[in-house]
Amino acid sequence: MADLKSYSIVTMAYWGFTITDGALRMLVLLNFHAMGYSPLELAYLFLLYEAMGILTNFIGGWVGARFGLRLTLFSGLFLQILAITMLAFLPDTIPAASAVIYIMITQAMSGCAKDLTKMSSKSAVKLVVPPDGDSLLFKWVSILTGSKNALKGAGFFVGGFLLSTVGFFNGLMIMAVGLLIILILCAILLTQELGKSKVKIKRRELVFKSRSINLLSAARIFLFASRDVWFVVGLPVFLSSVAGWSFDQTGAFMAIWVIGYGIIQALVPKILKRTNDSQTAVLSATKWGWGLSVIPLLILLMINMMPSENIILMLVGLLIFGTVFAFNSSLHSYLIVALSDHDKVSLNVGFYYMANAIGRFMGTLLSGLVYQFYGLSACLGVSSIMIFISVILVGRIKNE
Repeated sequence: MADLKSYSIVTMAYWGFTITDGALRMLVLLNFHAMGYSPLELAYLFLLYEAMGILTNFIGGWVGARFGLRLTLFSGLFLQILAITMLAFLPDTIPAASAVIYIMITQAMSGCAKDLTKMSSKSAVKLVVPPDGDSLLFKWVSILTGSKNALKGAGFFVGGFLLSTVGFFNGLMIMAVGLLIILILCAILLTQELGKSKVKIKRRELVFKSRSINLLSAARIFLFASRDVWFVVGLPVFLSSVAGWSFDQTGAFMAIWVIGYGIIQALVPKILKRTNDSQTAVLSATKWGWGLSVIPLLILLMINMMPSENIILMLVGLLIFGTVFAFNSSLHSYLIVALSDHDKVSLNVGFYYMANAIGRFMGTLLSGLVYQFYGLSACLGVSSIMIFISVILVGRIKNE
C-alpha cells in the first residue's frame, strides 16, 4: 500500500492541474468565439482533446501498471505546460485554417495531459485504502472527484477573469508558470513509486474486462455525453450570443455549475449512507439515473410553457440537473474503483476513463452540431435520450 504523503502529493498536483484545465477551456472557448468562430468550429477545437483522451487512457492504464504512477503524473504535467505555451505563441499571421489545426494540436496535448494526471490520482486512491474499506473508499473517491470538479469550475471562472483582465497571452503564461512550479515540487517531494503491478500484465487484459467493467464503462460513455452535449459548446455560446452575457459572466455561471456539482459529489457518501458496497451502489445509480433522465425534458416543457422567462428557467433547471448528475457521477466513479483489484486498478481505471473520453468526444461533437442547426433545446432532448441508455446499462450490472 502507498503511504498517505505520496498520495497527498499526487492529489495536490492533480488539483493544481485541474484549475488550469478548466481555465484553458474557458480561455479558448470565449477567445475564439469572440474572434468569430462558429459553434461547430469551436467544437472542432476540442475534438482532439477528447479523442486523445481515449488513446491516453487506453495506453496510460498499461503504462501506470507497468512503470508506476509517478511517470504518468509527471508526463501529464509536462504536456500541459507545453500545450499552454504553444497556444500562447500562436502566430498572428497564421491562416485561419492552419490556426484551427494548430489549436487542435495544442488541445490534443492538453487532453493527453488531463487524462494522464487524472488516471494517476484516481488509481492512487485505491492504493491507500485497506482492501475491506468499502465505505472509506466510497468517501475518498467522492471527495477526490468532487474536489476535482469544484476546482475545474473555479478554473472556468479563472479563465474568464484572466481573459477579461490580462488577456489571452498573459493568462496562458501565468498558468504555465504555475504548473511548472507544481512539476518541480512533485519531482522533489514524490519519492515513493506508486501503482506498479506485481503481476505480469497480459495483452488481452488491455481490452477484455469483466462484464461489470464493460457495462459500467459503456454506461459512462452515455452519461458524460448527456452532459457535454449541452455543456461544452451549446450553453456558453448561448449565454454569450443569445443572452448577451460578458466573458466573466459566462465563465462565472459555468464555474458555479461545476463547483456546485463538485461539492455535491463530495457529500454523496454522507447523504447515501446505505450505499456501502458495489451492489448497493448499482441500485442507487439506477434510481438516481432515472431521476436524471426526466430533468432535461422538464426543462424543455417549462421553457415552452413560459417562453418569456426561458433563460432563468433553463438556468435553474440546469442547476438541478447538475445536482442529480453529481450523484450519478459519484456512484459511477466509486464503482469502477470498487470493482477493480489492487494489481489491475490502473488498467481498469484507464479503460473506464477511456470510455469517459469517448462520451465526452461524442458530447462535444454533438454540442456544436446540434446547437448550430437546432439550438440548445435540441441539445437537451438528446441529453435525455443518452441518460436513458446509460441507466439501462447500469441496471444490468446487478445481474452479475
